[in-house]
Amino acid sequence: MLDAALKTQLKSYLEMVREPIELVATLDDGAKSVEMREMLEDIAAQSDKVSVRTDGTATRTPSFGIARVGEAARVEFAGLPLGHEFTSLVLALLHVGGHPPKEDEAVLESIAAIQEDHHFVTYMSLSCQNCPTVVQALNTMAALNPHIRHTAVEGSLFQDEITEKNVLAVPTMYLDGELFGQGRMDARDIVGKIDTGASSREAERMTAMDPFDVLVVGGGPAGASAAIYAARKGIRTGLVAERFGGQVLDTMAIENLVSVPYTEGPKLAAALEEHVNAYETEMIKGQRASALRVAGEDGLHRVEFEGGGELAARNVVLATGARWRTMGVPGEDEYRNKGVTFCPHCDGPLFKGKRVAVIGGGNSGVEAAIDLAGIVGHVTLIEFLDEMRADDVLQRKLRSLDNVDIVLGARTTEVLGDGTQVTGLVYEDRASGESRTVELQGVFVQIGLLPNTDWLRGSVELSDRGEIVIDEAGHTNVPGVFAAGDATTEPFKQIVVAMGGGSTAALSAFDHLIRTSAPAAVAS
Repeated sequence: MLDAALKTQLKSYLEMVREPIELVATLDDGAKSVEMREMLEDIAAQSDKVSVRTDGTATRTPSFGIARVGEAARVEFAGLPLGHEFTSLVLALLHVGGHPPKEDEAVLESIAAIQEDHHFVTYMSLSCQNCPTVVQALNTMAALNPHIRHTAVEGSLFQDEITEKNVLAVPTMYLDGELFGQGRMDARDIVGKIDTGASSREAERMTAMDPFDVLVVGGGPAGASAAIYAARKGIRTGLVAERFGGQVLDTMAIENLVSVPYTEGPKLAAALEEHVNAYETEMIKGQRASALRVAGEDGLHRVEFEGGGELAARNVVLATGARWRTMGVPGEDEYRNKGVTFCPHCDGPLFKGKRVAVIGGGNSGVEAAIDLAGIVGHVTLIEFLDEMRADDVLQRKLRSLDNVDIVLGARTTEVLGDGTQVTGLVYEDRASGESRTVELQGVFVQIGLLPNTDWLRGSVELSDRGEIVIDEAGHTNVPGVFAAGDATTEPFKQIVVAMGGGSTAALSAFDHLIRTSAPAAVAS
């Protein structure tokens, strides 16, 4: 079942298991049960602290639980955790076996404090890049707290259950039989929804922290770069973010990061987080900024958060990024990263030879259509207005391409799919009211970005688009406040550009710190 290389890798990981564990399987005579038995036996063969039992009585077949010898299983997999979920399996083996998880101490304390009995069920797909974050978080909670159980269900093997619950997107989480949440969530997010007191405790902890020399607000490529460059200067550095990784987490394939021919968003985000943690940086996740109070007489800027806490710093780097402006139509969210995408530069090559649509007739939409026309089989550009708003030179270029159709005065009303990927879209002719369907495999939404800067209005200068106005060195109009990345007036919203902007902002912050903290005169 497992190839030789995977067995060798697994064997080295299982050396970290501290307590004997059992794999308790519930099987039948089906092909998937045969595969599961082989997989479990392969795992057990790599460590004398792992054994297999096949007398399980779980409600789903095939499935298996992971338990310490003598205990009931609290971590369960219904289906074969391969693909993206194999890492989830390995981590579950380690954590049930007593190897400590890599998690913030405050989160671990909150997990341990849960006293009510809970059973989580996560419906996931082996090809889903966001599912492992949820599965691993809940597995960790179950491994650490005897009051918590978690079952990860591979949706494709339990289609009747999926249909019954009308699960149309993964990951979908149920808690004690009731819908709990959908989409990417980490342990901090989950604990915060269960234990409302965790938020207030975290707010108190943050407010009590000593001021930072540099506080980075935002955890995307710009924020990570800024934190690394600041921390390397040996100054007190903090990074606070709602979710570390930002838009990168939602990117399936990245092929334009210089020197890295191919990576995936979650992998890049994990690498960035590991790099930040290699330095003495105070990282705080799961916090959304709500206000910036610029420095008063004490010289400290203060950032307030929706959870109630605040942080103080001599210098602040704003790197809160942006979110894609969406169409707001049925099917759009369901097929995001399954054909609905927002970056032609990143994802265009994945649609080579296929039919796609571009939504939006401004400069970004027309430029995207021109770029895609050289890669894909056919492009349909759909614009809401009766004319395109792009520069004339771009429009002339677009109209010269023989594999492009332009539809004006059209309102997209639905994205169609087969459950796994986009198959088409529906638009309404605004003049006649007639609905029309276009068969295609990809939809590139190019109706603009929305910077995450609403909380900054009245604190720093924003452009008419809501972007933070910066100069070439990342300065805002407020001394000691800098900015970088997609939240700013930087015209090119790319990962590598954001990284450079983050490092520039951090270096400017360090320069400002030196100049403002130096003594007025040197004693003779």
